[in-house]
Amino acid sequence: MKSLNRSAAAILLAACGLASSGRAQAPRGPAPVAEKPASPTYPAPTNLKVLPKDSTGLEVQRAMERWQRSLGTHCDSCHAENAEAVGPDGKPLLNYASDAKPMKAVARAMVAMTEEINRTYLARIDTSGVPVTCGTCHRGHLGPEPFPAPPAQLPAPPPLPPSDPDESRPQR
Repeated sequence: MKSLNRSAAAILLAACGLASSGRAQAPRGPAPVAEKPASPTYPAPTNLKVLPKDSTGLEVQRAMERWQRSLGTHCDSCHAENAEAVGPDGKPLLNYASDAKPMKAVARAMVAMTEEINRTYLARIDTSGVPVTCGTCHRGHLGPEPFPAPPAQLPAPPPLPPSDPDESRPQR
């Protein structure tokens, strides 16, 4: 019985110690207001040829992020390295205005194509409502996957005419 009381007392003491240590660490006064992280600022874009010339850095950034998701790729697919500017990790930063990479010209042509499809063709279809985007074809892949067309449902061929018994005999 004595050992049972000692065990119970030890448990009770430990529980009181935990409870009081939690109270001792509780903040006093109003809870501190968490600082809102500063939103990143994006420099004014230069060398815009497809996007509107008055696009802000944030608008261009958002467009690039959409295209990145639609194509399953990264910035360096279209943008060349800037050998003169190095990031904190020691790797060269990207020169977003440079036209050195041929893929950037391809991307511009594709953006112009989707805009033309939406403006000229889909605008004529009242029930469409959904614009063509990079993801319409690419679906998260830099090179769109080939479309495997289902086998055509052709009508059954007409039955063959009955064979001539003379034609089925071996020739001599």
